[in-house]
Amino acid sequence: MVSNKTNRDMIIETNRDVKWICKTLSELKDSIEDHEGRIRVLEEHKAEAKGCEGKIAAGLGAGAGGAVAVILKIFSGF
Repeated sequence: MVSNKTNRDMIIETNRDVKWICKTLSELKDSIEDHEGRIRVLEEHKAEAKGCEGKIAAGLGAGAGGAVAVILKIFSGF
């Protein structure tokens, strides 16, 4: 297959391709930054939820420990 393109035509085509590649890479970069931002928000939410779960567990543990202490105090008096 013989191409009848001149050097000028090939340069113009290459220039057009390079511009398209640069534009596509820029769009990909913006997309990746958007995804990273979304992931950060989800990670922060997960960390907050984990912190709340830890507080609940600590409260339940303290309450159960207090209840056991009261029960032992009551039964040890007999």
